[in-house]
Amino acid sequence: MVQYTLVQSPEVILTVPGKDSVKAREKAMDQLIELMDAGELQTELSDGFAPQQFIEVKEPTANPSPEEDAVTHAVQVLSNLATLKLKLQDSRTEALQVRAKIDILFSDEPVSEEEIASLKDGFKALKTYAQANLRYKEARSQAEDARSVLDRALNATETEPKASKKGEN
Repeated sequence: MVQYTLVQSPEVILTVPGKDSVKAREKAMDQLIELMDAGELQTELSDGFAPQQFIEVKEPTANPSPEEDAVTHAVQVLSNLATLKLKLQDSRTEALQVRAKIDILFSDEPVSEEEIASLKDGFKALKTYAQANLRYKEARSQAEDARSVLDRALNATETEPKASKKGEN
């Protein structure tokens, strides 16, 4: 829901569904015309009025507590870990195949151009996997802390004392 008001009549609040958009402002304009036709609007709009002149009324937002910020950050860290884990799994098989072929570079045996070309094509997969693996390991250590933050936040409601009912012994 979005709310609009007029500079000329700040006490008038027009509420329309959706977000602030041209369509929402047009719906608010329809409401304004209905108010004017019904004689419920005390303001004269003699100079005319356009939907762009509506002022959006925003509700004051509460600042999240440090605990809420920590939970939000923890969820972001865990989401990042999940993404990295999937990327790591997707690139692992191909990277390990390429890694097994690298040994041909260190042997004294002759190598064909096709083998070298195939190996070079696989270097990107190898690089992707190796970088993802490093990022995953770093993210995993950060995720341990994030998991602890979430565990504390989730257990906070379970450890609060329960109100006792009157008449119970």
